[in-house]
Amino acid sequence: MTEVKICGVRDAAGFDAAAAAGAAMVGFVFYPPSPRAVTPEEAAVLSARIEGGPVRVGLFVDPTDEAIEAVLAVVPLGLIQLHGAEAPARCAAIRARFGVPVMKAVGIGGEADFAALEAYAPVVDRFLLDAKPPAGASLPGGNAAAFDWGLTAGRVIPRPWLLAGGLTPETVAEAIRQSGAAGVDVSSGVERARGVKDPGRIREFVGAARRPRGSASEG
Repeated sequence: MTEVKICGVRDAAGFDAAAAAGAAMVGFVFYPPSPRAVTPEEAAVLSARIEGGPVRVGLFVDPTDEAIEAVLAVVPLGLIQLHGAEAPARCAAIRARFGVPVMKAVGIGGEADFAALEAYAPVVDRFLLDAKPPAGASLPGGNAAAFDWGLTAGRVIPRPWLLAGGLTPETVAEAIRQSGAAGVDVSSGVERARGVKDPGRIREFVGAARRPRGSASEG
């Protein structure tokens, strides 16, 4: 079954919808410039709404150890997502210090960008393959931009990975079909306004991700 991560959740409606729809992961953004940012305390309140459920993922951009510590003190993260310019050595240090699995986001714009995966593979647990930010973008992700999904088709990725970048309920099935992704990540594609999740679109996205075109379920 396709893994689905709903990222940038910042209110109860979005969190509850992701959990009810069966999302495997819910992402909290700890990057203040983002319109989807939450404080550790806000994320803790949301996380406490249910026991169990989706893995809580903390998204950080070039964080200090102190920033990660502040989150882990109150939020039971099951995965740390590094979405900045963190070098492999920094990823390894974070993984070793905090004992939490690490997912490294890698921006993809063309064939050459996959070369970076080899350096990170020994020190991270997962990859997030995201579209490179468009020219002039102020955020490293969540820009509603997509890359050529066919670039990953048949390619050996050295760690489990999620496909991200410009996915919506209307496009996710085709993205899975073209890319071969076993997991997908969405943020802006399930929003009714910038930074505000739409529970209906969350449900639609999860449903569509689990019924990719050309699958056996379609006969």
